[in-house]
Amino acid sequence: MPGWELINKKEQKALNKIFNEGSIFFAHGFDNLRKKYHVREFERDICKKFGVKDALAVSSGTAAIKIALKSLGVKNGDEVITQGFNFIATIEAILDAGAKPIICNVDETLNMDPSKIQRLINSKTKVILPVHMLGVSANMNAINKIAKKNKIKILEDNCESVGGKYNGKYLGTLGDVGVFSHDFGKTITTGEGGMIISNDKKIMKYCREYHDHGHENNPKLPRGRDTKTIYGFNYRMTELQAIVGKVQLTKLNFILSENKKRYGVLEKFINKNIERRSLTENSKSIYDTFIFKIKDQIIRNKIIKILKRLSFGTKNLPDALEWHCSFFWDHALNKREIKNSRNDKERLVQMIAIPIFLRKSVNDYKILAKEINKIFI
Repeated sequence: MPGWELINKKEQKALNKIFNEGSIFFAHGFDNLRKKYHVREFERDICKKFGVKDALAVSSGTAAIKIALKSLGVKNGDEVITQGFNFIATIEAILDAGAKPIICNVDETLNMDPSKIQRLINSKTKVILPVHMLGVSANMNAINKIAKKNKIKILEDNCESVGGKYNGKYLGTLGDVGVFSHDFGKTITTGEGGMIISNDKKIMKYCREYHDHGHENNPKLPRGRDTKTIYGFNYRMTELQAIVGKVQLTKLNFILSENKKRYGVLEKFINKNIERRSLTENSKSIYDTFIFKIKDQIIRNKIIKILKRLSFGTKNLPDALEWHCSFFWDHALNKREIKNSRNDKERLVQMIAIPIFLRKSVNDYKILAKEINKIFI
């Protein structure tokens, strides 16, 4: 479920407090007028929750990807391998960093297929960028082995699977650097916003400076006289967003628990002959969507009508496929990458993704499963 479903008086109360703390909405400076630094607290909370040494709150998940790419040294002429099933923001960030996106097909998990990566690597390859799509981890063991063998950095795009795990570790902590999204549709939300996490001091030093116009935040100098060694841009998160983020983070375990209950009902009651999305071995999903394959278009359309009639709808597949499959992005990719994306498109058009909502009860999902099963009687 998205975090917005749980926005309530807790977020409102937390936001109201800032007006008694100096009404400073900016994450830097104004030291004598404020009582708290909420962005910094949100970052510390993220570090504690996900077991990383450093975190940086930024303005969006897209910005987080771009900043992270630049921290890994990506520049004009470099190539970044990513996957055909993602959100276009991943491609946009690669392009905005000056690099060329290279499309790797997905496998039955709908994440990057490790067996397809090696053939895409050349002297221009700078980063491998797997995207943990719709709650499920990519095969990070295999991807990490390939990256290590070829001395290539890994950026984990974990914008859509915050709270998921692989081999007992949180997604986003398995590569050189990871990113989250906290936009309004994500697992925990700040309205807009993103997060960069890493255990690498050099990476995080660059990210922190670049997202804030190059500010080094030299403790020996006031902000107006601060030192700098690189130019940057403004990708800062506001205090208001961070206040909401801190409250939302306390609700993450509840979100994942409630997701699993509803997902479990669909897994148990939907016709066992329907082919489910494969889950990566040794991974723990956030149960954000229940995805299955229906090859017959007539049957697929009947199921989608049921989902609409019962006010569930679908999530990305198929309702927003054009924004989540690289086959449709000829405005951003060259003909070769569009061709490389055809197999993913053919796989994805057969999929239906049922969203998991808190506003829908466990019983609502039982009713949905029964309605879908009637088609196959």
